[in-house]
Amino acid sequence: MVNFTVDQIREIMDRPKNVRCLSVIAHVDHGKSTLTDSLVSKAGIIASRAAGDVRFTDVRQDEQERCITIKSTGISLYFEADLEDDKGQQPFLINLIDSPGHVDFSSEVTAALRVTDGALVVVDTVEGVCAQTETVLRQALQERVRPVLHVNKVDRAILELQMDGEDIYQKFKRAIESVNVVIATYNDDFMGDAQIYPEQGTVSFGSGLQGWAFTIDVFARIYAKKYGVEKDKMMQRLWGDNYFNPRTKRWSRTADNESRRGFCELIMDPICQVFTSIMTDDKEKYTKFLENMGVVLKAADKEKTGKALLKCVMQEWLSAGDTLLNMIVAHLPSPVEAQRYRVASLYEGPMDDEAANAIRNCDPNGPLMMYVSKMVPANEKGRFYAFGRVFSGTIATGQKVRIQGPHYVPGGKEDVTVKNIQRTVLMMGNKFHRVEDVPCGNTVALVGVDQYLLKSGTITTWDQAHNVTDMKYSVSPVVRVAVKPKDPKELPKLVEGLRRLSKSDPLVVCTTEESGEHIVAGCGDLHIEICIKDLREEYAQIDIDVSDPIVSYRETVSQSSSQVCLAKSANKLNRLFCTAEPFPDGLADDIDKGIITARDDPKERARVLTEKYNWDKNDGLKIWCFGPETTGPNVLIDKTTGVQYMNEIKDHCASGLQWATKDGVLCEETVRGVRFNILDAKIHSDAPHRGGGQIVPAMRRVCYAAEMLAAPRLLEPIFLVDITCTQAEVGGIYSTLNQRRGHVISELQKEGTPLVNVKAHLPVAKSFGFTTDLRLATGGKAFPQCVFDHWAVVQGDPLEKGGKTEELVKAIRRRKNLKEDIPSLDNFLDKL
Repeated sequence: MVNFTVDQIREIMDRPKNVRCLSVIAHVDHGKSTLTDSLVSKAGIIASRAAGDVRFTDVRQDEQERCITIKSTGISLYFEADLEDDKGQQPFLINLIDSPGHVDFSSEVTAALRVTDGALVVVDTVEGVCAQTETVLRQALQERVRPVLHVNKVDRAILELQMDGEDIYQKFKRAIESVNVVIATYNDDFMGDAQIYPEQGTVSFGSGLQGWAFTIDVFARIYAKKYGVEKDKMMQRLWGDNYFNPRTKRWSRTADNESRRGFCELIMDPICQVFTSIMTDDKEKYTKFLENMGVVLKAADKEKTGKALLKCVMQEWLSAGDTLLNMIVAHLPSPVEAQRYRVASLYEGPMDDEAANAIRNCDPNGPLMMYVSKMVPANEKGRFYAFGRVFSGTIATGQKVRIQGPHYVPGGKEDVTVKNIQRTVLMMGNKFHRVEDVPCGNTVALVGVDQYLLKSGTITTWDQAHNVTDMKYSVSPVVRVAVKPKDPKELPKLVEGLRRLSKSDPLVVCTTEESGEHIVAGCGDLHIEICIKDLREEYAQIDIDVSDPIVSYRETVSQSSSQVCLAKSANKLNRLFCTAEPFPDGLADDIDKGIITARDDPKERARVLTEKYNWDKNDGLKIWCFGPETTGPNVLIDKTTGVQYMNEIKDHCASGLQWATKDGVLCEETVRGVRFNILDAKIHSDAPHRGGGQIVPAMRRVCYAAEMLAAPRLLEPIFLVDITCTQAEVGGIYSTLNQRRGHVISELQKEGTPLVNVKAHLPVAKSFGFTTDLRLATGGKAFPQCVFDHWAVVQGDPLEKGGKTEELVKAIRRRKNLKEDIPSLDNFLDKL
């Protein structure tokens, strides 16, 4: 039975120090949803005996069928916990988000991390830290989210692998060290030391499926009482190289014949004994043990045997709900604490304005600042709840607010709407409960906002507020398919369905090509499969035809332009002289990651470009714009001296660059990693003769000509493939990769296991059907995780007649209904 009411939740929202917002993050299949069940059952929403089997936060039918999480699900839980430094129990509100582990849905993880302050990282005892564990942990640290660790599936190590206490300790130690290495690599100084230490209680161990868990803290309390030692001293002794002699009851720092590691002797051995006695049905032994531990079973539970009895005993003895709750409350920050150091990475505006101060102080009376991180489908067809986090102020039903999209510029009128909030609701898995208002520090879902926001945005009451920084995703939508209705009359339904699909997923991109093709772009086979299923069954509800997957390419240049290019305006009164050259290695990636942006201080940006990439300082100072979309990895630099009217045509030149870099010259793919230099110009003195209609097309043509003369090349996306298997299957992996232009970059044996971790690079164009082929080649024993890694140059000159690269360019042009032949240079180059 649910042991709290919506009124209790609302009451505690006003005490932000007693609120915790956390995401559960991990590699696929490491047990996030089963572990979350323990917290849900602790709140009384599901029965404790059903925890681990129900997967309450997997609300979609296909999530239950496939046994993987596809969409992140929010739930607000009310608990009462006993903190040692406080007298009696205190109420706590935990806003929990269960996120997916599959790499294709990692955009959902990004959306979850943005609105939370802490992360429960789950690691499989047997498999250890995997590729996606590192990815999601890196995302958490970039968002300044503090992690705690749960080492899951300990029951597998005891029952399947028959490990003893020392082997299990070494497994735990390796997992914790691996997580700490990732944290040390990506840690943010603003957050302080985010590393995890078992002896401080920031690591729990257990089994989500069986619903039990413990921290060193749990056993330290038991033994501190038994041996009359301070609890903090006992915690230090129960981890690391501390050895206990059960005969003399003495501790030492060195092992001998009589002493055993304290963790093994006092924690793992008793747990292993319970497992063994129950699984071998040694009733006398486990009954005596339960009496000593004060564990009382219900009459119905006493009749059970084997794993069913084991689950009941372990849940009663070491409840996962209690253990996780105490760890979350004690070691994850409240919104009041977290927003002090998160404000710098959250808010785009000045750090001393009214909104920034309100976010920093988590002020419920300050201006409203809320970030909507994702759209959640509502029960009404075609409508969505806008789910997000209130960072300052209080949001209420009927309140008049400014809804600012990601393209809003302070003071501008684009991408901003002033409307009333229809309704504020609490998200509880697949149910929504109405509340009148929600103060800062809490997550909330809004009704009526979905008409004005596409995927994410900022909601505020202050007309001078800047946006909350938009999210950066760790994956790119590089896999595309074209969709069309089987019945042409149903095209309007498809268009409306694509609009809804675009809202429903943080990363899916739905576009219409000039040829009339409707394109759905995702980050992998599974992502596209789920998107098409949703489009077909929910958003469009029509029969659709889906093309073979299409891969997005990029265009770049491999050397500086062989000559200066000239383009004249249509009225022949303006001339632009331009060259193109490639970026140094790493610069395009830094722009993608937001390390170098259009919003940076020009002097600081010029210093970084000079020191890191050996640019001339004047070039760094004279960057006019980035493109495409004003943020992309291409730049336009004004290298002219003494030319009049350059400032008057600056915006027109920037528009021309956006156009030229959005649709490149080879096959209208996006341009990447190219620096365009305006070396000279001749601008007419009369303003009407140098307007946008004259300058923009000329700028576009001179960029195209400069690209053609700078040895243009195609870039293709490359997946990083992560495969865990046994040594026997490695041969099948190599042969499958070789057939698809893939190559292995590392092959590491996992210590203490027969498993091998293989990492390889695989072109996205060759990745379709890779999973199926790999399973056939390895007898179903190898499962790959593919995540976008980098862009690589396609070997061969696309301008070389009869070459493979030219064929590839022609195929792309045919698909886009362009003229098959690449335009000749004469189309763009003017004569002096």
